[in-house]
Amino acid sequence: MTGDDKSSIAELRGATKRFGAVVAARNINLSINRGEFLSFLGPSGCGKTTALRMLAGFETPTEGDIYLDGQRVNDIPPHQRPVNMVFQHYALFPHLTVAENICYGLRQRRPRPPAVEIEAAVNRALETVRLPGFGPRRIWEMSGGQQQRVALARAIINEPKLLLLDEPMAALDKKLRHDMQIELQTLQRKLGITFILVTHDQEEALSMSDRICIMLDGGIVQIGSPRELYDRPKNRYVADFVGKSNFFEGKVTSVSGETADMRGAGGISFIGHASAGIATGQSAIASLRPEQISLSRGSGDVPVTVVNRIFLGEHTEYLVQNPDLGQFLILASRQAEAGEGNLEPGETGSVRWRDGAALILNND
Repeated sequence: MTGDDKSSIAELRGATKRFGAVVAARNINLSINRGEFLSFLGPSGCGKTTALRMLAGFETPTEGDIYLDGQRVNDIPPHQRPVNMVFQHYALFPHLTVAENICYGLRQRRPRPPAVEIEAAVNRALETVRLPGFGPRRIWEMSGGQQQRVALARAIINEPKLLLLDEPMAALDKKLRHDMQIELQTLQRKLGITFILVTHDQEEALSMSDRICIMLDGGIVQIGSPRELYDRPKNRYVADFVGKSNFFEGKVTSVSGETADMRGAGGISFIGHASAGIATGQSAIASLRPEQISLSRGSGDVPVTVVNRIFLGEHTEYLVQNPDLGQFLILASRQAEAGEGNLEPGETGSVRWRDGAALILNND
């Protein structure tokens, strides 16, 4: 894709960032679509924040190029890029009012917009983040969720083409974080600005993103929609990082098109979608999501003993054990428990899964 492609708002072309002997970002090639919500997802130290900071201009690539709206911006400082950033700890000025924080960027422009225009822009930004009338308040009078909205208002008042979010909800409690996720999605759709989120929270990335970049060791392992990454991870790392999964080792006994049959310990069969390169006779891993396994009383396909049971409201998580497969997880709905489920620790039962439920992955 070329830098002037109208569907692309930003690109990283072979972007590498070294800090001495440490490679923080490694040969990242990524085209970011105009108006999309993209997330960088991965553990600490995987390179996701470095990629974000290169887009913002806080870091310059050691190798490669950064393009914003068709323009190479490697040497353009952050304040001259059409980009704004919301930091993890918001970086608000405690000695300024809410309105003064929001209009700070506008007041630094040269020439400075007229005061009446600044005031109108602040009021529009406050309306957008649902804080009308909060302009005179002091930052220390605001809750954590309100401070996050102030940080967002300060970012969007400059009408950036790219809004970068560096784990902005890490400090919020679970309920408020969920509420803010919905607000961010609504805000992004309303404004039409490209949002790029850095997070290590898989649930956050899955629920908010159009596309997700899974990162490891400074590079992109896989990129796709949340559903693609959940249903078709390319390897064990992605399957393990996006949602919960059980992994069983075995040997591939047959491959037909995109379907493989793998036999695990005790000759137990796992049939499902084969990842690229799977061949008959090779060692492989079957990935099976906990919600794809059904648990029942009495004898059945695979006998198990319940090791632990955790009630999670709409679902119950079971840790079960089989003599051949070892321990693995099951996620049962309340409807399923109303039937044959609802076993207690120490009780025996059996599990089964449908043909095609597993993913057969390379053992690497």
